[in-house]
Amino acid sequence: MIVSAEVDGIIYDAQSLKNKRAVLKRIMTRLRNEFNIAVSELEYQDLWQRTRIGLVTIASDKVIAEQTMQQALAFIDSFPEFERTETHQEWL
Repeated sequence: MIVSAEVDGIIYDAQSLKNKRAVLKRIMTRLRNEFNIAVSELEYQDLWQRTRIGLVTIASDKVIAEQTMQQALAFIDSFPEFERTETHQEWL
């Protein structure tokens, strides 16, 4: 089972692209380390407050894949500097 998610978000405290990338790098690195998922910035690389990141996880069981993705999304929500505005999920 493959579960993917596209997450749109706003980083209100970012005053420059450098600040935005520092916040995103910290979030994406921790996601990779904690949940062993693939994560990348997909769009809005040149906007300093808006972002879209993609997450993908693969598991042999649908329940485990969905659980991992839900935990990763909750983990993203735990960062006070990142506000998740929209999320689209797909199951393959």
